[in-house]
Amino acid sequence: MTRFAMIRFENVFRTSAAVLVALLIVAPPSAAQVKKQPAAQMLKRPAAHNELHRLVLQVNTNDPAMMNLALNNATNVAQYYKDLGEKVAIEVVTFGPGLHMLRDDTSPVKARIKAIRESTPAISFKACGNTQENMHKVENKEIPIILEATVVKSGVVRVMELQEQGWTYVKP
Repeated sequence: MTRFAMIRFENVFRTSAAVLVALLIVAPPSAAQVKKQPAAQMLKRPAAHNELHRLVLQVNTNDPAMMNLALNNATNVAQYYKDLGEKVAIEVVTFGPGLHMLRDDTSPVKARIKAIRESTPAISFKACGNTQENMHKVENKEIPIILEATVVKSGVVRVMELQEQGWTYVKP
């Protein structure tokens, strides 16, 4: 190695060492050194975010898997905001074939809905009156709705009105 190459190597080495020392002085601590916080504490937000969160879930199919997915979505959202100490209102609106979710005589999830209503008052259930009336005509019998649900005139209109009021809409 020539003398010129040795001098150049020493200069590069000194510069690199100086940069490394500077980075170590001003760099934030590594992730391993940061004190871990509980998950709920990490999620906490300023009080300005403590307004009521509102979610409307639509169920319009007679599919038990879809009904359970909607219930999972509802309970997960309710638990998420409960952990944050924030308020939430969740409405599950059924219409068309989805009304079977809230029919006392055909619901595959009525026991689960009963348990949810007892444990999570933030979640409510709405049944479409138009669908109930049409099923009554087709089946030529009364269409009983579970006690945990409220009948509204139109499920579709209910979803529209909630969206117009700023509710977040999700169709599982």
